[in-house]
Amino acid sequence: MATGDIGLIGLAVMGQNLILNMNDKGFTVVAYNRTTSKVDDFLANEAKGTNVQGAHSIEELCAKLKRPRKIILLVKAGSAVDSFIQQLEPYLEAGDIIIDGGNSHYPDSIRRSKELEAKGLLFVGSGVSGGEEGARHGPSLMPGGSPAAWPAIKEIFQATAAQVNGEPCCDWVGETGAGHYVKMVHNGIEYGDMQLIAEAYDILKRGLVLSDDEIADIFFQWNKGVLDSFLIDITANILKFKDDDGEPLVGKILDQAGQKGTGKWTAVAALDAGMPVTLIGEAVFARCLSAIKEERVRASKIISGPKKEPFKGDKKQFIDDLEQALYASKIISYTQGFMLMRQTAAELGWNLNYAGIAQMWRGGCIIKSVFLGDITSAYQKNLKLESLLFDGFFNKAVHTAQDGWRRIIAQAVLWGIPTPAFSTALAFFDGYRSEIVPANLLQAQRDYFGAHTFRVLPGKENAKLKAGEDIHINWTGRGGNVAASSYSA
Repeated sequence: MATGDIGLIGLAVMGQNLILNMNDKGFTVVAYNRTTSKVDDFLANEAKGTNVQGAHSIEELCAKLKRPRKIILLVKAGSAVDSFIQQLEPYLEAGDIIIDGGNSHYPDSIRRSKELEAKGLLFVGSGVSGGEEGARHGPSLMPGGSPAAWPAIKEIFQATAAQVNGEPCCDWVGETGAGHYVKMVHNGIEYGDMQLIAEAYDILKRGLVLSDDEIADIFFQWNKGVLDSFLIDITANILKFKDDDGEPLVGKILDQAGQKGTGKWTAVAALDAGMPVTLIGEAVFARCLSAIKEERVRASKIISGPKKEPFKGDKKQFIDDLEQALYASKIISYTQGFMLMRQTAAELGWNLNYAGIAQMWRGGCIIKSVFLGDITSAYQKNLKLESLLFDGFFNKAVHTAQDGWRRIIAQAVLWGIPTPAFSTALAFFDGYRSEIVPANLLQAQRDYFGAHTFRVLPGKENAKLKAGEDIHINWTGRGGNVAASSYSA
C-alpha cells in the first residue's frame, strides 16, 4: 500500500535537509538517490528515527507514493533533470506531478512544462532559496508551472516554507517557467544587494579608514533600522570574525568573486526584454572585474588616481548619508527587478502575483528583509503598480534619501573609490524622472549614418515631420531618401 506523501530524488545536503524539514511537518517522504548506498546511509544516520522511507529504484519510489504522485528533483540543473524525468515517465500516470527544485534556467522549465502536459503529466519548476539552513528549517519556495498541480502540493509546500507573522513564504507564482524565472530575478537582486553592501564597506574602509570592528558596529546599527536584513546581519558577523591570530578573517580573503551564472541570466533576460535593469548588470560586471586580479595589480602600479585627502567632515552625518544611499539604491534595484518581471509576464502571458512574490521573499531566503514587507504592502494597495517609485512610501523614502545619496557618490568619486552599483542606481533614478533624455540625438545619429528613421515629438509636427510616422531625412544632401527599414533584404 502506498503511504508516501511526496518523493524526493537527490540526497545532497539540500535534499536531505528538505526531507527532514518535511518530515518534521508531518509528511511521509520517500527518498531516492542514483547512488543507492546514499539512501541506506541517510536512513541509518540523519533520518534515523524519522518516518522517512527509502527507495532503491525509480519504480520502487513511484510505487510507494500516494496518487497523484508528487516527486521533487533536487539534482544538478540541465541534462540530469531531463534524464530523471525520462526515467520517471514509465511509472507515472495522468495527473502525477514532477517538481524541479533545482536552479534551472526558466526556458528549460517552459519546455518541460509543455512537454509533460502534452503527456498528461503535471510539471512544477520551483525556486528554492535559503541554502542548507533554509532547506532544513524553512526556505522561501517559488513554485510555478502547471496550475492544476498547485492544489495537490500547496499544503506540503506552505507548511515546509519559512513562516513570517504566521504567513508562509510560499505561494503560486504563475504558469510554465514563472517559478524559476522569479527565482532567477531573486538571485539577480541578491547580486545587487551584495555589491551595494560591498561598496558601502569599501567606502567605510578606504574612505573613512575605519577598522573592520568599527564597520561591523555600523552594520549592526543599520540592521536595527530600514536596512534590517539577512545580508546586513551576516556582513556584520563576518566583519567581527577573527582568524586564529586575532586578525579579521575578511581581510585575508582574495578579492576575486565567484558566480554561478544566475545573475548573468538576469542581466541577459533584461537585455532581451529591453528593460533597464542596470544595477544587477553592474553587480555582475563588478564580479567580472574582480576576477582579473593580476591585471588590476599591474594597473594599480602604473595608473594613478586622485590624491587621497583625509575626510574632514562630520563622520556621523557621512555614515547616516551612506545608510540612506544604500537604502535608496536598494529601492532602485528592487524597482528594476519588478519592472523586469512585469515586462516578461506581459510578453509570456503570465499572471504574476507581485505582492505574493515579495511576501515569499520576506523570510527563508538570502534577500529576506523588513523592506520586503513594504513592497508587499505597495502591491497589495495597487495590483497594477507600474513602478515602486510610484508608490507613496517608496517615493517619499527615495526623496528623503537623495541628498545624502548624492553626497556619498560625489565623495567616493573624489576619493577614487569605485561605486558602480550606487552610481548606476542614481543614474537610473535621474534618467527615470527625466521627461526628456538625449535619445533624440541618438536617433538623429542613427538616421544620419544608417537611415534608421526617427519619430517627431508631439507638438513639433509640420508638413515634413508628420506625427506617428517613421521619418528619414537626407541630412547631407548627398544621401538618398529611402529609409533602412524600406529595404527588403
